[in-house]
Amino acid sequence: MFGTKANPEGITKPAIDELLSRVESKYELAVFGATRARQINAYRQEMKSGDGNITEVGPLVAANPEDKPLSIALEEVAADKLEKSLAQEA
Repeated sequence: MFGTKANPEGITKPAIDELLSRVESKYELAVFGATRARQINAYRQEMKSGDGNITEVGPLVAANPEDKPLSIALEEVAADKLEKSLAQEA
């Protein structure tokens, strides 16, 4: 077939089907990912301040500094690195 791929890559690097298999609904995935992304963003801000007062948990998967917090959070969900209680703390 012209112009199509066998395994197309979507917007998110982890496949949406893989992400949805880790949570109960797409709404839970949205809340879970957003909450964890805010935690990662807060961690980065604490690291930038340089005062040594780190209260947030940093990325649990390999991440580059230019990676977006939401992308990191979704990769953590796909890697099954999070528990619901961690993302609900914020």
